[in-house]
Amino acid sequence: MGNFSSTDQEALPEWNGPAILLVDLDAFFASVEQLDHPDWRGKPVIVGGDPTKRGVVSTASYEARKFGVHSAMPSSTAARLCPDAIWTHGRHDRYKEMSQKVMEILLGYSPHLIQVSIDEAFLDVSPTRVNRTHPVIVAQQIQCDIDALGVTCSIGLGTSKPVSKIASDQDKPHGLTVVYPGHEREFLFPLPTKVMSGIGPVAQKQLKEYGIRTLQEVAEADQAVLKKVFGKNATMMRNRALGIDSALRDEPEPVKSVSNEISVAESVDTRHDIEALIATMAHKVGRRLRKKGLEGTTLHLKIRYENLKIRTCQRKIANLGTNELVWLPQLYDMLDEIWSPGVLVRLVGVGVSGFDPEAVQEQLFGLVDEQQPTSPLLTEPEKKAALLDARDLIADKFGERSLQFGHEFTSLKQTTNSSSKNPGDYLDR
Repeated sequence: MGNFSSTDQEALPEWNGPAILLVDLDAFFASVEQLDHPDWRGKPVIVGGDPTKRGVVSTASYEARKFGVHSAMPSSTAARLCPDAIWTHGRHDRYKEMSQKVMEILLGYSPHLIQVSIDEAFLDVSPTRVNRTHPVIVAQQIQCDIDALGVTCSIGLGTSKPVSKIASDQDKPHGLTVVYPGHEREFLFPLPTKVMSGIGPVAQKQLKEYGIRTLQEVAEADQAVLKKVFGKNATMMRNRALGIDSALRDEPEPVKSVSNEISVAESVDTRHDIEALIATMAHKVGRRLRKKGLEGTTLHLKIRYENLKIRTCQRKIANLGTNELVWLPQLYDMLDEIWSPGVLVRLVGVGVSGFDPEAVQEQLFGLVDEQQPTSPLLTEPEKKAALLDARDLIADKFGERSLQFGHEFTSLKQTTNSSSKNPGDYLDR
């Protein structure tokens, strides 16, 4: 167990068992901006929304982090902490391009890859009879290859995903932390519960009420207590605290949901404006569903009001499909259940879930009131699937904002310009 510099394979202890890497790109969005803007190197760079609006920080360079700036911080707060920072709204197409190059590097070392987000991935580099390169050497080689792209990464190496994920956070930036087989408990047990994926602020508070503050105490807790905190995931969370996890080479766990959210710079209170935001998010979700080849059974709508209260609505719909023009009227109808005219709204989210092939009972009398569609696009939407395919192709080539439908146009002027990582649809985040 420890941090490593360049090492000869013969000097390393033997590795017996699975070897899982978590490769985490350091301050990725900001690093790409510093790569593409050489005069920004060594200076505080913040990728995020406008500080004068309701933006949030997506990524801050390490120079900005010295001032206390961090991801998800309100942009206005970040501007006060680091008034001399260089601000940029971000370029997702460029970040995706760089992320793909990194993933291609990783696949060159092992086909057993799970990309967790645009800047994180697990990789199984377990020694085999064919590949006898020591996992530590593999990790060092990967770091060198990524360095050559002009960005850096931190790597955690262990026998399971929970161990490697926590290890990757121990030495940033550009660190390599290794937990050898047999040392999992020595590494994990002293750590506070907050370091474990799946133990958020609410669970941390509940655990503290039972006197549980470390991963050792989670591992040794009464099962009834863990069930009260984690429900059906109690055993899984105990195993994570012990450093036990399913093999990376197992079949990947199914996607839970595909969703997108949008925040507005100034809260809106008219149906026209809110429907425009819903349409924009629905088109994003539909495009992602088509790219992934997924069809769900449950439609979700989320609203955050000016007072920060959140309301949600969901409906199960048989044969939901991937044509968002079909389910946009459903979303507009769901809006009436969670919003009243004149109430200020600052965030809208749309999602689709229920990808298991379970039976869905349709509602007896249908979902939408018989009324004229609010957009010509929504008239006979099934016949316009080819139009969505064409829009997808344009978006792939020129970016998502290169073509907008009329019913979503007003949303372009309302967003906070905050970038997000959109970390994919994996269960382990």
